[in-house]
Amino acid sequence: MEVEWLEIRQHMGRFPPFEAFSDELLDEVAAQVEVAYYRAGSDICVSDQEIEALGYVRSGAVEVRRRNGDLYDRRGEGDIFGHFSLLRKQRVRFPVRALEDSLIYFIPDAIFQRLCEEDEQFADFVEVERPRLETAVKHQQQQNDMMVTRVRKLLTRYPLMLEVATTLQEAAAQVTDFGASAVLVLDAPEENARYVFHDSEDRTWQVCGILTDSDFRRAVAKGQAPDTPIGDVVGPWLVAIQSDESVHEAMLTMLRNNIHHLPVMHRRGPVGIVHLSDIIRYETHSSLYLVSNIYNQSSVEGLARLAPDMKGTFVRMVEDGADSRMIGSALSTIARSFTRRLLELAEEELGPPPVAYCYMAMGSMARNEQTLVTDQDNALVLSDDFDPKRHDDYFLALAKRVSDGLAACGYAYCTGDIMATNPRWRQPLSVWKGYFRDWIQAPTPERLLHSSIFFDLDAVYGENRFVEQLQDLVASQAPQSKLFLAAMARNALNRTPPLGFFRTFVMEKDGKHNNSINLKRRGTAPLTDLIRVHALACGSRSQNSFERLNDIGQTRLLPDGVEEKLRHALEFLTLTRIHHQVVDIQGEGEPDNNIEPESISDSDRHTLKDAFQVLSNAQKFLKFRYPIPSAAERGRR
Repeated sequence: MEVEWLEIRQHMGRFPPFEAFSDELLDEVAAQVEVAYYRAGSDICVSDQEIEALGYVRSGAVEVRRRNGDLYDRRGEGDIFGHFSLLRKQRVRFPVRALEDSLIYFIPDAIFQRLCEEDEQFADFVEVERPRLETAVKHQQQQNDMMVTRVRKLLTRYPLMLEVATTLQEAAAQVTDFGASAVLVLDAPEENARYVFHDSEDRTWQVCGILTDSDFRRAVAKGQAPDTPIGDVVGPWLVAIQSDESVHEAMLTMLRNNIHHLPVMHRRGPVGIVHLSDIIRYETHSSLYLVSNIYNQSSVEGLARLAPDMKGTFVRMVEDGADSRMIGSALSTIARSFTRRLLELAEEELGPPPVAYCYMAMGSMARNEQTLVTDQDNALVLSDDFDPKRHDDYFLALAKRVSDGLAACGYAYCTGDIMATNPRWRQPLSVWKGYFRDWIQAPTPERLLHSSIFFDLDAVYGENRFVEQLQDLVASQAPQSKLFLAAMARNALNRTPPLGFFRTFVMEKDGKHNNSINLKRRGTAPLTDLIRVHALACGSRSQNSFERLNDIGQTRLLPDGVEEKLRHALEFLTLTRIHHQVVDIQGEGEPDNNIEPESISDSDRHTLKDAFQVLSNAQKFLKFRYPIPSAAERGRR
C-alpha cells in the first residue's frame, strides 16, 4: 500500500493544480485517493447521478459530454473532471465515459471542498472553465512586472567597505587586491543618518561616502600624504540607489549627478556598487542600443557584423520577462532598422530615386511579430510616374542591394520569391490597387494561396501614403466580399493543430525534425491566419494580431469569450516557441520552431494541448462563420 501511495503522490505532483502543493498537502491528498479502473466505452459519471469525488485521469482518456449529448471535451493523463458539479454541489452535469481503458483517481468531495477553501491557487484553477491556458498566460504577465530590469541584476559581489580611519595607502592596497574601482567609507552612525546597517559581527555603521579610483588620483596629484585617513578625502555627500530600482533609473541618476559609481542599497544596507561601464555593457544587449548602432554603420559588412547582437538582445528580453508583443515589436523594429539603413546606403551609392517609392513589408514584420527564425517578405510600391524602361534598372538594383544585405544580416531569402527583386512585386501604386481589387473581387482559394501574406502589409521606408492607400482599400472592400472572406477562411484551414482524436500530439514525420511539433506551422501561423480573416471581415486597419483581436472584440463576429481564448492561445504558443529558441541559442545550436513535447514540463505540455484545442475550435467556427455564398448571392454582387 505504501508503494501505491507514493506512486499516486508522485504522479499527481507532476500536473496542475497539484504541482504547486507543498509536500505535506500532497501527501494528505494522495492518502485519501480511491483508485478505479474502467474499460473503454464504459460510463464513469452518468448524468444526474450524485457526484461524490473529483476525477483525475491517471492513464487512458475520457470524453466529457453535455446534457444534450454533444461532445464537450476529451481529457487525458493528468486532467481532472467533475469539478463544476462539485462546486455547485449538484448532480453530474457533464457525463463522462472512458474512451480507452482508463485508470482514474477519485479525490473525495470533502477534500476537494477543503482545498477550495484553503488553497487559493487550487480554487482559481477549478473555478474557471478551461483555466490552464489563461492561468499560464496570466502568470507570464505577472512576471512582466520585472520588465524594467532591477539594478540588482547587475551586481556580481558585495562592495569593499573600509572605516574612515583607514589610510589612503592602506585603502589603495585593498582596492587593488579586491580588483575594485571604488570603496565605500564607513563611520560610526550619527543621529538621523540615512544609510545605517549592522555588519556580520552585529556592529552598527553608517555609509558616509564613496572613494573612487579618480579620487585616489586626485589625492596623489594634490600631494596628500599616504597616511591621510580616507575620511578626510571622501566627499560630504553620497548618492545611492535602492536595489529594486531600474537599470534605467540608475543610468539617469549617474547622468544627473555626473558620477560613474553608484552604491546600491537594500533598504539601508549596501549590497554593491554599479559602475557606468556595467550599464553600458548591459545596454549593448538592448534593442535601443542595437538600433542606434545599426544607423551608425556605413557598409553592408558593418551591418552584417551586428547580426549576432540580435541573438543577445533576444535572449536578454526573454530572460527579463518580456511578453511576446514586446519581443515581436523589438525584433521587428530591428529588422526595419536594418532595412532602412540598407536603403539609405543603396541610395547613397545609386543616387536619388528617379520617382517616389515606398518599401513595403509583409508578414510577421508588418504585424510586428517577428522572432529570430524568419525570412524576408517585401515589395516596392512605386509612384504612378514610374516608367519601366527608364526607371526599373534603378529599382531592381535597389531591391537587390537590400535583399542581399538582409540575407547577409541573417534574414533568409523568401523561398516563395515574395521580394522586391521579383518584378511582379515591384509595381506602381495603381497596379498594386489592381492586384488587391482582383484578389478581393474575384477570389479563389488557389489564387489567394500565395497572396494571403499581402494582407499583412506596412510601410517601412519612403512614401508611407502609398501603403496607407492600399490599407484603406483593403479595409473598405474586404468586408463587402463574402466570396473573398470564404476563400481566405478556407486557406486559413490548410494548417491544422497537431492534436489527435484523443488529444494526443500528432508529430512531424519529415526526417530532420522527426517526432517533433513545428510550433509556427502548426500553431502560431494558423492562429494568425484565422485572426486575419476576422480582422478583414470587420474592416480593421490594424496589422498586429493582438490589435486585430481588439478590433474584432468590438464586433459580434465571435461568440462571447472566444476573443480572450484566442489572445491567451496566441501568447502562450508564441512564448513557448520563443523560449524554445532561447534554449537552442544557449545550447549553441541554431534556433528553430520545432519542439519535442517530451522536452517540456508536464504542465506546459497540458497547457499546449489547451492552446491547440482553442485553435482547433476556432478553425471549426471559421468555416461556419464564412460559408461559400450561393450562386445567386454571387450573381447579386
